[in-house]
Amino acid sequence: MNKSALTLDQGASETLVATVDPAEADQTVAFTSDKPEIATVTPKMGIVKGIAEGTATITATTVNGLTATCTVTVNAPAGG
Repeated sequence: MNKSALTLDQGASETLVATVDPAEADQTVAFTSDKPEIATVTPKMGIVKGIAEGTATITATTVNGLTATCTVTVNAPAGG
């Protein structure tokens, strides 16, 4: 994955990229969040959105079961 840690403000989003090697391998990757109440992620595109203050782990899983993770910290909006 292109990042092992990410910090977002509530409401902000960023795309994670998972690269599968070798290039000839099935490039399908599924993204999941262990705490979707903190940070959501689109299952195929890897777009992470900060929902509430806290920390969540985003996991990218290949079709053959290999995984990579990114720890997402979501900050409360400024002034509140």
